[in-house]
Amino acid sequence: MRIESDLIGEKQIPSEALYGVQTMRGIENFPISKFKLQDYPLFIQGLAYTKLGAAMANHELGLLTEEQYQAIRQACEELLDGQHHEMFPVDLIQGGAGTTTNMNANEVIANRALQIMGHQAGEYQYCSPNDHVNCSQSTNDAYPTAIHLALYATSLEYKKHYQALIQAFRQKEEAFKDILKMGRTQLEDAVPMTLGQTFGAMAQILEEEIPHLDLAAEEMLTVNMGATAIGTGICAEPGYAEKCVQALAQLTGWNIRLAPNLVAATSDTSSMVGFSSALKRVATKLNKISNDLRLLGSGPKCGLHEIDLPARQPGSSIMPGKVNPVIPEVMNQICYKVIGNDLCVSMCNQEAQMELNAMEPTMAQCCLESAEIMMNGMDVLRTYCIEGIRANAEQCEQYLKGSIGIVTALNPIIGYKNSTKIAKEAMATGKRVYDLVLEHEILTQEELDTILSPENMIKPVKLNIRKRR
Repeated sequence: MRIESDLIGEKQIPSEALYGVQTMRGIENFPISKFKLQDYPLFIQGLAYTKLGAAMANHELGLLTEEQYQAIRQACEELLDGQHHEMFPVDLIQGGAGTTTNMNANEVIANRALQIMGHQAGEYQYCSPNDHVNCSQSTNDAYPTAIHLALYATSLEYKKHYQALIQAFRQKEEAFKDILKMGRTQLEDAVPMTLGQTFGAMAQILEEEIPHLDLAAEEMLTVNMGATAIGTGICAEPGYAEKCVQALAQLTGWNIRLAPNLVAATSDTSSMVGFSSALKRVATKLNKISNDLRLLGSGPKCGLHEIDLPARQPGSSIMPGKVNPVIPEVMNQICYKVIGNDLCVSMCNQEAQMELNAMEPTMAQCCLESAEIMMNGMDVLRTYCIEGIRANAEQCEQYLKGSIGIVTALNPIIGYKNSTKIAKEAMATGKRVYDLVLEHEILTQEELDTILSPENMIKPVKLNIRKRR
């Protein structure tokens, strides 16, 4: 063990630990959840980029020696390479507006830098967590900048999983393009369509969210580095903010920019509201799609059963042969969780007081968790469900031919009154619409077959058939 001290007093620290006394206090003070910083590598990388960008600016301004700078740089680069992440054991949910997380990063980088310089961990006179690694910074600009970078990196990963899911729906759109089925509104028969159109619509409503996801990600590239405590830049050298942001852009290759008003940016966490909201929008759509998949695959004997969902596991401990739609079901639950997290983010956002929002850690945790479980869920939905869906073409055809809904396709030719009469008689007698139209000699069989041909029922067409109204 080694002894370190801070404002509160002394603490024993494991000798092999790269973290220090303030991290240890955070471990003790916040045994809140199972969401630990060490489990979120992109957040640690965001911290490493933030600290390295600050070190580059401070070195250029003469605030760090060459030896300190090079050691800090190497320590940060090791974090970016995935090393030492086990040294970040603090809970993401914490008081202090992220101070514990910021100091965890400062201490790990400082102690690793000391080792690189040939000193012992804790010999902070040579490289200090506060005076050198945290030079020209406050938690109030370093922490939000790190989470912004983490969420932007997360968004890039999220988009890959999202687009792969959309592509899976597009493939089913093509595969099922010639299979006619009944469309439904309010769970009642509506008009004919193809099963391909059903899956194409699923792909399209998801695709339309990409601009919203991109906009939310882009907002993450505006940071408040140089704001220090409240946005006035106290304790930072003139020009530091601009140099630091330039360094961050250089390191990441991203279009990182300085917020135009650092006082405003330090208390305003609405960019995370936008990020969470973009995830929620996707969640509401995936929830609807998952419900539709469950309905379309319901049965197999007493439901719709227009599609066969891949069987993943036995569905009951008591009912032999039962298979449940477990993959859409888990996607439903992921969506509910994301929607709940979004409410939490919104509530935290409105708790900003004066020049800071102390609730930022929970906002960060919610955004990271939502993105992670959505990515996992989308991969599961794609590989274990969508890619293996098979069309039950015979069932689709049976429903279509037996549906009263096809009378709608006749309405432009035979008129609303005739259509209503046919529909009413079909309901009362159980006869097919097709047979009743011929029985009443409203249309010839050739005319009827033309109207009800697949190519004429799934898009607007102009038919050369005399109207009977």
